[in-house]
Amino acid sequence: MARVMDLICYPVKGCAGTSMTESLLMPAGLAHDRSFMVISEDGIFRTQRRHPRLALIRPAISADGTRLTLESADSTDDHGTVRLDVTTSASRRDVDLFGTSFQGIDQGDDVAAWLSDALGAPSRLVRVPPEHDRIADGLAPGPSGYADSSAVHLLSRASLTLLNRRMADRGGPPLSMNRFRPNIVVDSHNQEAGADADADWAALPHAEDRARRITIGGAELGYAKLAVRCAVTLVAQDVGARQGPEPLRTLAGYRRAASGGVVFGTKFSVLTPGKLSVGDEVSVTEWGDAEV
Repeated sequence: MARVMDLICYPVKGCAGTSMTESLLMPAGLAHDRSFMVISEDGIFRTQRRHPRLALIRPAISADGTRLTLESADSTDDHGTVRLDVTTSASRRDVDLFGTSFQGIDQGDDVAAWLSDALGAPSRLVRVPPEHDRIADGLAPGPSGYADSSAVHLLSRASLTLLNRRMADRGGPPLSMNRFRPNIVVDSHNQEAGADADADWAALPHAEDRARRITIGGAELGYAKLAVRCAVTLVAQDVGARQGPEPLRTLAGYRRAASGGVVFGTKFSVLTPGKLSVGDEVSVTEWGDAEV
């Protein structure tokens, strides 16, 4: 009864996402997800935490991953569009992601100049090299590109509905799903809160927290950890700027994990690759205990 409602790929870490009707799920997540990363001149990754205007950069990548287009969604500037042929043969350079050193393939001066202008800070673009062997930690460790941690972020519509209801009780407006930048959004067909979790688990807010193994089509996901939320959730994705204390203020009141941190949504590793489509049934084959 739980179904895939949306599939979102973020080809460039920190930039806007693209909704898709179908996608291949690869060992490191949705095809091309977080394959690229914007960095400073000294190799440190750029993030909406400090550069919220990343949200206004809309990437589009060809199916084979050889062509990337970046377009500015900021109506107040004239950055336009930059197109590049993706290279995997250029020299590698050291990059820093949360204090851990990895390698990246520099994509050249043209896109670097475009990004530097769009963000107002010297920037370059790198791609995950083919030899990238990062394994993200968690209950089910797994390969990951330039994502913050595990390869796949899954969130249910019921969880967002509950959050928006709680914010409304405080006099706040609802937030859209893109504040949380999930890869897979699931929803229930019958929409009745209180349904049995095994039969229609997506009708229950935060039921995804307890899912330990999930099958979608022929693909299988393994639970890694809860998604700890940060200041990126304060950024309105359509304007590329922070807008107030929500949702962190409300989440702090009811979504603190036993291990610490404000959590919302769940991170998974890919156990079995496959093809995903909007409308696919999402089945939980193993449950665990909630950590909140």
